[in-house]
Amino acid sequence: MSMTLVIGNKNYSSWSLRPWLFLKHHGIIFDEVKISLAQADSKNRILGFSPSGKVPVLIDGGLKVWDSLAIMEYLAERFPETQAWPQEQAERAFARSISAEMHAGFLALRAHCGMNCRRPPAAKKLPEEVRNDIERIGQIWQQCRKQYWDRGPWLFGQFTIADAMFAPVALRFHLYQLDTNAEARGYVNAVLEHPALKEWVEAGMQELEVIPAYED
Repeated sequence: MSMTLVIGNKNYSSWSLRPWLFLKHHGIIFDEVKISLAQADSKNRILGFSPSGKVPVLIDGGLKVWDSLAIMEYLAERFPETQAWPQEQAERAFARSISAEMHAGFLALRAHCGMNCRRPPAAKKLPEEVRNDIERIGQIWQQCRKQYWDRGPWLFGQFTIADAMFAPVALRFHLYQLDTNAEARGYVNAVLEHPALKEWVEAGMQELEVIPAYED
């Protein structure tokens, strides 16, 4: 029996993208259930799958795992061949730290630069607190790429949970044309060229639902 990943709108749901991208990158077979967000019945439909009332949620037999990071941690244990975290202890600790920072932080960027795959790439006026988030994210990507560039195009060379966590942010950098350093720009380009990310964006652009709260 394959696993099922319950997600929100591909156009808007950055949290759904994270485990979806991880599964796709590693070729793990799963079924997909999409529930449109911000509809009258959205909450009840999601509660039919997830006790948190939020997406995404992974269903594996009788087990339910919710929250993007928790899902990928579960997948890392379920499929150890994915090498979901760096193998060296110090690198693994660093990868977990920046993933947790992404999970809990950068609230200004999220508030003012929401994910919207249909948005034509263009800059917008942003408050200073967003600039602070942009600067910090750029520093993280620059540090990783300077240190691990010779291993591959991802933050730690090979694709890890950290890349799945930051992929929607890289997409935001493109959509809002956020200025950053050369290493960070290179990382954004690598994310945009990922075949699964392209697949997600294309599907998001084809969706018909428009949620005003998620638009500029």
